[in-house]
Amino acid sequence: MCGISGIVSLQQTQQNHLEKKIAVMNQLITHRGPDGEGIWIHSNNKVGFGHKRLSIIDIATGAQPLKSRTGNVITFNGEIYNYLEIKRELQDYLFQTKSDTEVVLAAYEKWGESCVDRLTGMFAFAIWNEKEQSLFCARDQFGIKPFYYAQVGDAFYFASEAKALLPFLSAIETDTRVLKEYLTFQIYLSENTLFKWIKQLLPAHKMKIENGQVKINKYWEVNYNLDFEHDAQYFQTELRGLLSNSVSLHTRSDVPLGSYISGGIDSGIVASLAKQIGGEEVLGFTGKFAEAGALYDESVYARAVADKNGITLHERNITAEDFITSIRKVIYHLDYPVAGPGAFAQYCVSDLASKHRKVLLGGQGGDEIFGGYSRYIVAYFEQCIKAGIEGTLHNGNYVVTYESIIKNLPSLANYKPMIQEFFSSGMFESLDRRYFKLVNRVPAFGNELNWNDLPKDYNAFEVFSEIFNGVNVGKESYFDKMTHFDFKTLLPALLQVEDRMSMAWGIESRVPFLEKNLVTFAATVPADIKFKDGSLKLLLTKTMGDLLPEKVLNRKDKMGFPVPLNQWMKKELREFVGSVFSNPQAQGRGFVDNKKVLQMIETESQFGRTVWGYLSLELWQQEFHDKSSFYKDLLNF
Repeated sequence: MCGISGIVSLQQTQQNHLEKKIAVMNQLITHRGPDGEGIWIHSNNKVGFGHKRLSIIDIATGAQPLKSRTGNVITFNGEIYNYLEIKRELQDYLFQTKSDTEVVLAAYEKWGESCVDRLTGMFAFAIWNEKEQSLFCARDQFGIKPFYYAQVGDAFYFASEAKALLPFLSAIETDTRVLKEYLTFQIYLSENTLFKWIKQLLPAHKMKIENGQVKINKYWEVNYNLDFEHDAQYFQTELRGLLSNSVSLHTRSDVPLGSYISGGIDSGIVASLAKQIGGEEVLGFTGKFAEAGALYDESVYARAVADKNGITLHERNITAEDFITSIRKVIYHLDYPVAGPGAFAQYCVSDLASKHRKVLLGGQGGDEIFGGYSRYIVAYFEQCIKAGIEGTLHNGNYVVTYESIIKNLPSLANYKPMIQEFFSSGMFESLDRRYFKLVNRVPAFGNELNWNDLPKDYNAFEVFSEIFNGVNVGKESYFDKMTHFDFKTLLPALLQVEDRMSMAWGIESRVPFLEKNLVTFAATVPADIKFKDGSLKLLLTKTMGDLLPEKVLNRKDKMGFPVPLNQWMKKELREFVGSVFSNPQAQGRGFVDNKKVLQMIETESQFGRTVWGYLSLELWQQEFHDKSSFYKDLLNF
C-alpha cells in the first residue's frame, strides 16, 4: 500500500526538472508512504516514476520503483493477495525480491496487458515498457486503489491523489459539469473529477500510452447471469466458502492486522472470520458519539461482536471539537468532496487504529453486493402497491409481496422524510425514474443554489439511466438494477473515503467482500434469494449469521455510521460553520449563496445532507482554490 506518481513525455521531448517534479508529487502524497521513498528517471529524461512506500509485504527488499532485468520499470500501489500462486506460474523468471510488486512486473512480461485478468487484489500501477517505449497502467476491478491523471502540454502526469497533479495545471478550476453531478448525487458517475483537467482511470480499466496516443479500455465487467438451477442452500454453501477464502487471502501480511467493527453485519462478519484465521493479533477498532445520544452510539453492537469472537476492541469517542480540528484535513485528504459525513468519523477511527496497526480489514462492499440499503425496501414497497393494483402481486420471482414486506418496514423508521419526498410525486413511473428519485438530491435545494448558471447540456438522469439500465444487468430484476447502480457509483465513492481516510494515517485498508470471484458469484444469485420478503442482505445473514451476536443479526435500525452533524450545527458547531460560510471568499462564490445556506441549518432534517454538501464544497474551495498559489510555488525551482 503506497503512493505512486509519474510523468511521461507524449512528444518524445525531454522534460525539464523531471526529478524535481517527481519529488514535488511525492511530497504531496507523502502520508501514503511513511516507510520509504523512491524516484526513477529514465536516462532519456522523457519518463520518470515516483513512489512513497508503506511496508506491508517483503519489508526488507520491496522498495520501488522496481526495475526488471529487461529494463521495464513499475511503480505499484496495492496488494496482490494471490501473488504466491501467480509466482508459481512464473518459474522461468529470476526474482530479485519476495514482493508482490515484482510478481506484477513479471506477470506483465509474461502475459502482457492480460496480466490484469490474473490479479486478485487491489491495485493501481504503471509499467514502463523499455522495448516498446510505452506506458501501461491499470486499476483494480472495483476502484479500491486510486489512479488520477492529467495531460498538460506535451506531458502526461499521473498520481495516487489528485492533489499531486495540481502544481502542473495552468489553473485550479472547478469542472462545472461535474459540480452539477456532485450536487445531484454527492457522488460521481464518470471519469471526470471536480478539478477541471484532472481525470481518474475508472475501475476495471487499463490504459496504454504509445507514440503520443492514449488508449483506455475496460478489461472486466460484472454480469448478472442469474442461476435458477440451484436453491438457497447451494448459494449459502458457495458463499461461505468464497467469503472465508477471501478473508484468508486478505490476511496475508508481514505485519499484524486489525479490523474496523462498526456494529453492523458486514464488518462484524469480516472481523469474526479474520479472528478465526489471525488469532490473538487481530484487534478491533470502532467509533462512537457518546454525548450525542444512543442513536449515534453504535459501540454496544461493536462490543457485542468483539465479545462473541474474543477480539480486543479499541474505542474512540468522537466529539464536535474533533470535527472542528479535523474536518479541513478530511477534505484535504479526500481531494474533493464525496459522499456523506461518515468520512470524518472514519478519519477519527483511523487515527486511533494507526497507533496499533498498519493493516485493517473492513466490510465495505457488502451493502452493494448483497443489498443492504433501506431505500431498496422503499422502492419495492411502491412496486408492491403497484402490483396489488394491477393484480400481478404473486407473479414471477422478483416481486416482493406487501404481505411479506410488512415485517421489514420497521427498518425504515429513520427514513420518514425520504419516504415522504419519494411518494410526493411520480408514483408508478418507470423503474429508472423511481430509483433516480431516491438518489437525486436536487429537490432539497432552494434559492440558495443558482442552478440555472450550471451547464444546461448535462442531463443527470440520462447519465444515471445509462448505468442503471446497463446491458450487463437483466431486464427482469429491479433489485439487481438498483444494487448494480450503487455498485458502479456509490461503492467507488465509499472506497475513495476508505482509501483516503486510512492512508491519511499511513494505514492499509483491505476489503474482503470485494474479491472478484465472490462478486462474480453474487451476481448469479436471483433476487428472490438475496432479498426474499424484502429482508436486506438475507443470503449473507442466513449464511454467516452464526458468527454474529443476536442483537447485531436481528437489529432493524442500522444506518451505516451516523454522524450527529446537524445536531451539532445547531449548537456546538454553530460558530465554526458560521465562520466557514461567512469567509469573505465564501460570500463571493458563484453558483451558491452561502448567506442563504447558513439560514438552512435550522430547518435541516436530522439526517439531511444538503448543508453538509455545501459545507464540504466550500471547505474544498478554501483548501484548494483559495490556496492555488501554494501549489504553483512548489514548482519554483
